[in-house]
Amino acid sequence: MTVRTAVRKPLVAAMLGVVLGAAPLVALYSVGAAPTTARADEAPPAAVTSAQPQGGASVMLPDFTTLVKKYGPSVVNIRVIEKAPSQGNGSPFGPNSPFAPFFRGLPFQAPPQQEPIRGEGSGFIIRPDGIILTNAHVVAGASHVTVQLTDRRQYTAKVIGEDKIADVAVIKIPANNLPTVKLGDSTTLQVGQWVLAIGAPFGFENSATAGIVSAKGRTLPDSGYVPFIQTDVPINPGNSGGPLFNMQGQVIGINSQIYSRTGGYMGVSFSIPINVAMQVAHQLMTTGHVQRGKLGVIIQNVDQGLADSFGLPEPEGALVSSVESRGPAAKAGIEPGDVILALNGEAVKTSSQLPVRIASLMPGTVVHLTIWRGHAKREITVKLGSMGNETLASARHPQQQGGSLGLAVRPLTGDEQQQAHTHGGLLVEGVSGPSEDAGIEPGDVVLAANGQRVSSAGQLRSAVEKSHGHVALLIQRGSTRIFVPVQVR
Repeated sequence: MTVRTAVRKPLVAAMLGVVLGAAPLVALYSVGAAPTTARADEAPPAAVTSAQPQGGASVMLPDFTTLVKKYGPSVVNIRVIEKAPSQGNGSPFGPNSPFAPFFRGLPFQAPPQQEPIRGEGSGFIIRPDGIILTNAHVVAGASHVTVQLTDRRQYTAKVIGEDKIADVAVIKIPANNLPTVKLGDSTTLQVGQWVLAIGAPFGFENSATAGIVSAKGRTLPDSGYVPFIQTDVPINPGNSGGPLFNMQGQVIGINSQIYSRTGGYMGVSFSIPINVAMQVAHQLMTTGHVQRGKLGVIIQNVDQGLADSFGLPEPEGALVSSVESRGPAAKAGIEPGDVILALNGEAVKTSSQLPVRIASLMPGTVVHLTIWRGHAKREITVKLGSMGNETLASARHPQQQGGSLGLAVRPLTGDEQQQAHTHGGLLVEGVSGPSEDAGIEPGDVVLAANGQRVSSAGQLRSAVEKSHGHVALLIQRGSTRIFVPVQVR
């Protein structure tokens, strides 16, 4: 169902809703532990059995009984308590209110006390001395964290560190000689591969569910630095923070989120790759915080219309729509309209790949970018800054719909330029035809056409005449800037 309102449409298309599981996400790094694979003489924890339907051909199905028996005791149930908001002393005015002195000593009926907020999730032991990995959103804001093992032993856990960006946290319980999982290598995952999740959906401890890898490298809203593993494994609230196993019994992901219109599982689940989680956990364990590289650009995907506009042979790369003033990219000479094609010699096929790869590098790292500018490739060297809690880059997706541009424009006044924080530019006063189809609206500001700044209708007309049927307009709407491809008729 589509809902239309009078509110102006954003330039960035809406993305799929993501529902966080009930438990916070926590990640931990197992010092000295390296990804392992099953030996040739070791029977894999998950076997393949043959089922013979009546009157039909045999079907090969996985048998996870050995895996669950061996590694199930390493999966824990996590219960958290978050303090209820303070209700004060019942006075209608706060202690700092200028009216408070006039009401001191007067009786007020205190409002009913709210119950503490309770939640639960899952986690898994990665070190025998009580180090546990889970989601950050499982333990976020918790005043008390309790961990229960499969043998019913309970411990109060200490949160070692949490990283909200990756949704990874590390907690520790005061115990030794605990059963642990075996860590795998998430880069070896293949789409179609069988995987198993163990956790506590809806509080049902040590529940096992299975499915296959549906896709790799998925980016989600507000999670642009994690290349999620998408599966069809049934995941529900309470599964958050639990392990995702491959057929060899190795943990290759942390179950984190689901896509749902109901709040429950609908066939699409997302897990954090264990390699990403380990990078985060190692920093949490050694330094107490996480550092990420920063390029200082806003990017968007390149579709066929934009590729035609910029003369790219293929619709690939990350199109720079905005450059942070005095940021690393600006200092290196990167400009709006550049298309980043490769990072350190490795191709950037889609814009969503770039933030993940930049964020995995440490601040101060020198990277080599291959960019497309003026119908030719160029090489640029950039020294990365530190992202901290800022946004590094986010994939923006404009509304892309297919002689005349269909725009009525006028130059911005001096006051309008100051308000828009720009020099030059054209205010859109009327829109029709191709530009309307592309999503441009009255009130938008046209800053550039095919990479050339415009400050008059003549400059815009000239750029359109040279465009060979395709023009990429740099549009500003509010504080957002993005390239919009327009097919000229």
